Amino acid sequence: MKQTRNGTAIIAAAALITACATSSENITAQYVSPAQYNSLNCQQIEAEMIRVGNQARSVAGVQDSKATSDAVATGIGALVFWPALFFLVGGDKEQELAQLKGERQALEQVAIQKECGFAENFEETEHRNAEET
Repeated sequence: MKQTRNGTAIIAAAALITACATSSENITAQYVSPAQYNSLNCQQIEAEMIRVGNQARSVAGVQDSKATSDAVATGIGALVFWPALFFLVGGDKEQELAQLKGERQALEQVAIQKECGFAENFEETEHRNAEET
């Protein structure tokens, strides 16, 4: 009986450590080479930045929702009903969001290199967006 209880505790602890989704703001960008965007002109870079930004916001919303539901399931599982920890599996968009953040950074680098008119506003816009969230 004691071994079963210890095994259950180990499984629950492992699930708590490995399965919780990360909040979108805590996901770091994955490196994406800016070289793939060198052939784009400023208008194309801006359009791609808008597309990547929209996709990143959408994925971030899904990721944050997953992080919230994981936190709830973890709390319930740890305190009341350990099988709830099995609901932590799946739906995590961390890798996709890291890729999109990396694409955004690569596009910004190319826009700065090509001296696109909108590039000078990156730091100001990013700072303003960080304050709003």
